[in-house]
Amino acid sequence: MRRINVYGPQLKFAAAHFTTFGGDCEPLHGHNYAVSAELHGQLTPDSWLFDFVELRRIVAALCEELDHRFLLPTESRQLSAERSDGHWHIAFAERRYVIPEEDVVALPIDNSTAERLAEWLAGRLAAELRSRGTENLSSVAVTVEEAPGQSASYAASVGG
Repeated sequence: MRRINVYGPQLKFAAAHFTTFGGDCEPLHGHNYAVSAELHGQLTPDSWLFDFVELRRIVAALCEELDHRFLLPTESRQLSAERSDGHWHIAFAERRYVIPEEDVVALPIDNSTAERLAEWLAGRLAAELRSRGTENLSSVAVTVEEAPGQSASYAASVGG
């Protein structure tokens, strides 16, 4: 089994969010997230696992989707979120937010934690690699660092 990874200054995004935990909701705040990705698999006949440049492009494009946006977990059991009149209306208890639709990325996750962001990114990366017919790859792992020394990782299968 072989592995390659990419990381660095072009694999980042800045985003606002808040997480819910234990029946509470933290204040709205933001992070300058850093992302790294690792691929596992077997070498191709040309002795490649995958092109570093192309992997970096794919991960950078995923980061771009999240950059300078509010991360909305649409599957949260604790938040109420509705889209109307070009805005998202988000509520937690008595706290209310109205955010323009173009400033929000609605994610199919239950909480905007680093753990769930890593899972979402790994799933999207795995799907993109599958769509390219990368039969030599077995899995991807994505790490999301929300602050220096604080990161979460998730691994996903690439195989069909």
